[in-house]
Amino acid sequence: MDIITELKTLCNINGISGDEGAVREYIISQIDDLCEYSVDALGNIIAFCKGKNQTDKKLMISAHMDEVGFIVTYITDSGLIKFAPVGGIDPRIVFGKRVVIGKNKVAGVVGGKALHHLEGDEKSKAVPFDKLYIDIGAVNKEQALEVVSPGDSVCFDNSFITLGDNKLKSKAIDDRAGCAVMLDMIRQGVLYDTYFTFVVQEEIGLRGSTAAAYTVAPDYAIVLESTTAADIPASSEDKRVCELDKGAVVSFMDRSTMYDKELYRLAFDIGAEKNIPVQTKTMVAGGNDAGAIHKSGSGVRTAAISVPCRYLHSPSCVISKSDLMSVRALAGELSKRIFEL
Repeated sequence: MDIITELKTLCNINGISGDEGAVREYIISQIDDLCEYSVDALGNIIAFCKGKNQTDKKLMISAHMDEVGFIVTYITDSGLIKFAPVGGIDPRIVFGKRVVIGKNKVAGVVGGKALHHLEGDEKSKAVPFDKLYIDIGAVNKEQALEVVSPGDSVCFDNSFITLGDNKLKSKAIDDRAGCAVMLDMIRQGVLYDTYFTFVVQEEIGLRGSTAAAYTVAPDYAIVLESTTAADIPASSEDKRVCELDKGAVVSFMDRSTMYDKELYRLAFDIGAEKNIPVQTKTMVAGGNDAGAIHKSGSGVRTAAISVPCRYLHSPSCVISKSDLMSVRALAGELSKRIFEL
């Protein structure tokens, strides 16, 4: 399977933080006969791929399976669904969006107070989550409870499409892109023994990676992610963070990690040697599972390689096909060179 088709398949599966079961089942179906694996108590997949060469170094490559979404909190007497965000979601992008609820994928639309009923500064502010609801067409609470319950997961209902010749749009690209890259690496085989961890609950506090890093106890880690690209007209050059079509993003620092400087430089050296487009983040912003992994045990030398992504944590994330391929190429080369350090 090519990596774009893989990404489409993964993005079309629903799996918010704490409810990644369907994503996990699919990944297991793809690696079942390719490597050894186990599933821990939190739901992380810890896969071990035997390499052609022996090594005394332990490398862990990691990506998270979960996506941002919502959770049902209450059902009103009129049958409307109240909800809370799971992960960091800008409330400005929620009003009017289609969603699906629970394992039965009950269709709904996010609604709120009508524009002509807004008063004062309400018109200039995003509608807060506690003022929004999901309309599933139920006539009362009893009818809604026949198909929806408090605690049910809610996901954006949005299709995976190609924009132009080189762009891809979908929900959940963060971080199904990293999962797609890891699946491709496993299928292609590894030169040295390598652990691949598909982890849970990144979006609500790096919880899965904390447990996975403890189990694997790696010497080195490569975190594969999607990261914010703000390459739009309203952003000045230094505020763009990173840009589409300029290659894989390698971070020197974010809000949860100071990355290993030798690995950071090595990634750019590899890019120059192998003609792989590589860029860095121009702001110290965001964070990912490296925040938990790099300080696990006695410390882990860690690098992060990310796909630049516009409109992150929305139902319409946009990435470049060529950037995804750059991430795949750089991850493969860096995973080999680490064993030569």
